[in-house]
Amino acid sequence: MSPHPLWRRVAGVVGRGFALLLVVLLTGWAMAALYFDLLSGSSLRHVTVPGYGIAMLGTLLAFRGRDKGIAICIAAFVLVLAWWLTLKPSNDRAWQPDVAQTAWAEMDGDHVTIHNVRHCDYRTEGDYTPRWETRSFDLSQIRGMDIFFTHWGSPWIAHPIVSFQFGDHDYVAMSIETRKEVGEVYSAVRGFFRYYELIYTVSDERDVVRLRTNYRTGEETYLFHTLATPEHARATFLNYLKKINRIRNRPEWYNALTNNCTTNIAALAGEPQWDWRVLLNGRADQMLYERGDLATGNLSFTQLKEQAHINAAAKAAGDAADFSRCIREGRAGF
Repeated sequence: MSPHPLWRRVAGVVGRGFALLLVVLLTGWAMAALYFDLLSGSSLRHVTVPGYGIAMLGTLLAFRGRDKGIAICIAAFVLVLAWWLTLKPSNDRAWQPDVAQTAWAEMDGDHVTIHNVRHCDYRTEGDYTPRWETRSFDLSQIRGMDIFFTHWGSPWIAHPIVSFQFGDHDYVAMSIETRKEVGEVYSAVRGFFRYYELIYTVSDERDVVRLRTNYRTGEETYLFHTLATPEHARATFLNYLKKINRIRNRPEWYNALTNNCTTNIAALAGEPQWDWRVLLNGRADQMLYERGDLATGNLSFTQLKEQAHINAAAKAAGDAADFSRCIREGRAGF
């Protein structure tokens, strides 16, 4: 007896199994998209979303053993996806006060003026007075760039902030974040959908860094000096400004997988080498260490990270005018 009919049956079962798995994944995504992006805040989602899932399950059972059920489920997913792709980001919403303004820059040769640089006056994490300033920088004075990593909870997730040094003691920090509306809080799951707009927060380090070290609880922040040349730092800084001006006029959706704080840094810095730690960015500091991108002082990575921890120094510095100097003192590369 020829073995081919048996192999065909096995291949058919395996193929159908993969098709069913794909349908389950697509249906799960469609239900989440409806829940977060169409019916967010509406009581209808508690009926509509389960109803969609039940309808797809009923379709598969009604056409059990036939491809028609799978085809109908995929067609339903395509309809949801087509609707989802029509959702447009906006700059016109009821924003939380700390993201109410978007930065923008004017460039004239080496002279750069950045508007809406944030420097909030914090009393607690949630009690603050927003302040927006206009600051000017001379690109010929750019010295290099540093990177902060803030960890909370999972060791696999962190928030990076790039800070550019001008002259001896002047720094401007760039934090790529979700732009939250009044009443919204960050959700890692919602970050995979069209729920948050993207914002580039340009700020004083006494704002965006001190917020994480001195006012938020459960967050640990680490500071590393990169070996970027002044030329590389300048090019990266200008890439930031171009992106900041672009999204001010053409807002973008934040996406936890494709358009987030780390993927944008890699793109703006011209990083050609892909690494899984760009996504699981809690390990991005180790990635930079292994690539030779950090000033190490001949320390092992464990030793470097231990001395890079700045929470205690930041709390001791408080709102001092030389906050940036205080958190760098005695650390590798500074």
